[in-house]
Amino acid sequence: MIRPRLAAMRALVTGGAGFIGSHLTDALIAQGATVTVLDTLSSGRRARLPEDIDLRQVDVTDTWAVSAVIEEVRPEVIFHLAAQIDVRASVADPAHDAAVNIGGTITLLEAARTVNARLVFASTGGALYGMEAPIPSDEQVPPAPEAPYGTAKYCAEQYLALFNRLHGTRHIALRLGNVYGPRQDPSGEAGVVSIFSGRAHEGHEPTIFGDGTQTRDYVYVGDVVTAFLAAGTAEQGGTWNIGTGRETSVLDLIKHIGQAAGREVEPVFAPARPGELQRSALDATAARNDLGWFSATPIDEGINRVYAWVRDGRPDRATP
Repeated sequence: MIRPRLAAMRALVTGGAGFIGSHLTDALIAQGATVTVLDTLSSGRRARLPEDIDLRQVDVTDTWAVSAVIEEVRPEVIFHLAAQIDVRASVADPAHDAAVNIGGTITLLEAARTVNARLVFASTGGALYGMEAPIPSDEQVPPAPEAPYGTAKYCAEQYLALFNRLHGTRHIALRLGNVYGPRQDPSGEAGVVSIFSGRAHEGHEPTIFGDGTQTRDYVYVGDVVTAFLAAGTAEQGGTWNIGTGRETSVLDLIKHIGQAAGREVEPVFAPARPGELQRSALDATAARNDLGWFSATPIDEGINRVYAWVRDGRPDRATP
């Protein structure tokens, strides 16, 4: 759905050179918004962005630099996607994870308050709800994260809610499922679709950790972008799940990738990783009711697009 108010909006996208952030940046520009990207380029790629983009190479933990950019640009909405996203790295160094994912968010919240900007925060659904959560999990399920990453994201959400109560702001947290799509680097669990697609295209067999029956809620990046656009012009603040509500097992992913590749893909099995959730799916009913958002891309269609992107050489400016 086109949001007319975006055409006149000044927007700042942190992590805008990343996988999701670069797609969001493109969508905002396409709708007429004036966009500034803030990214360290430590994991983001400059080549994902338009050549004429206003890019500020700033770390969200640098309070002075962030405040200076926001005071200069004076955004009306800040889409906060910059993060430490590696779950295993969060276990190895929880202090760094907290400094980026909690401290960086607080820095942005304080700077946003000086220019009366709204903040839309990319949180996590897949790493937030615990082992015993009902499937699909809605926003009323008590969080029980299994790693520092999920704990930090939930803590950052609480700061958004606090600012909403304390200062009358309308900040939003979007709890994302396992996002996949073109431009996603094949690293970590969230990149499993691109990892497996790459292996299949190269004629190799993908490795499944465990028996492959573990499930996740895989939501296509184009749908996630529309959720951010809806949140950017929503009337109220709050927290919403952004997912399909459907479980897809790793074995099902292999089948879909085999169909995209035009051949049967036989995986190799390895021991399960300790502490991995067996099942995960997000109930996004509230997002449909409150934001008018729903996931529109079937898993087979999304995987076909990822496989085509891999087959085409993984171009940085691939569109969803």
